Amino acid sequence: MTNALSKLLETRDWLMADGATGTNLFNMGLSSGDAPELWNDEHPDRIKKLYSLAVDNGSDIFLTNTFGGNASRLKLHDAQSRVRELNRLGAELGREVADAAGRPVIVAGSVGPTGDIMLPVGTLSHADAVEIFHEQAEGLKEGGADVLWLETISAPEEYKAAAEAFALADMPWVGTMSFDTAGRTMMGVTSADMVKMVDDIPNAPLGFGANCGTGSSDLLRTVLGFAAQGTEKAIVAKGNAGIPKYHDGHIHYDGTPDLMADYAVMARDCGATIIGGCCGTMPEHLSAMRKALETRPRGERPTLDQIAEKLGGFSSATDGTGDNEAAPKRERRGRRRAS
Repeated sequence: MTNALSKLLETRDWLMADGATGTNLFNMGLSSGDAPELWNDEHPDRIKKLYSLAVDNGSDIFLTNTFGGNASRLKLHDAQSRVRELNRLGAELGREVADAAGRPVIVAGSVGPTGDIMLPVGTLSHADAVEIFHEQAEGLKEGGADVLWLETISAPEEYKAAAEAFALADMPWVGTMSFDTAGRTMMGVTSADMVKMVDDIPNAPLGFGANCGTGSSDLLRTVLGFAAQGTEKAIVAKGNAGIPKYHDGHIHYDGTPDLMADYAVMARDCGATIIGGCCGTMPEHLSAMRKALETRPRGERPTLDQIAEKLGGFSSATDGTGDNEAAPKRERRGRRRAS
């Protein structure tokens, strides 16, 4: 499928994605527990600022403010009837910012998990999941998103339901999972499992990878796991800016711009093609990441010891595949940012 993202991938050997959505919106006044998607209607100026901060600091791709914009999650805010509207608005605002950038910038329609657990463990059926994802996808398509961007998924069944929904919407897509449980997703998926799923899935994504999770070290270990499978698809690395710490009533991420610059270069050298940040990643992090990617030459694929030395140790001894029993555990962090 030819589209804006695949065309850009043909011209570049790496692309930079954006950083945090929630962290930046909290800094703009969003309250904990509120639905960020409502701001697409209530505070469009702030959402355009969010997108512009990414573009102005070097992002080639930014995600729309629609992560929780599905009927299941919006129902918690009595906004389940506004799915299509809020997603359309989020994409339209993104389209305005991207079209004014003066260079190719991809608007990626963010699609998060439904918030429900699928059968047989939970109550969400495959058909209902497809319907939920399809409704959101149509809103993003209507608003002008270039690509759909599934993220922070734990269950393979939910990933596959989204793929089916995106086929119904006739939209290209990228899909990442969160490997936050001793190197696996919460539902037990390893990096090797994900590569096999992506290779076998109908309506395969243009790219796949990992986002969020724990620290950047763990995420890069997962990226190495993807690359080891010999995949030819674009690999996505979107790691958190350090480790979350609770300080003065809020969550603070301890990763400095220097640390995130090191992470970005190592992600590229690990085999990632699309590199961005997740929770805690601010404009200053993105600026440092872009500069590092543009100025530092490619290096050899880093070892686990080299990753731990630069970014800090790992949160678990292995990534669940049995291939890194000697991986150093997290005992310290490099370059902490003062609170």
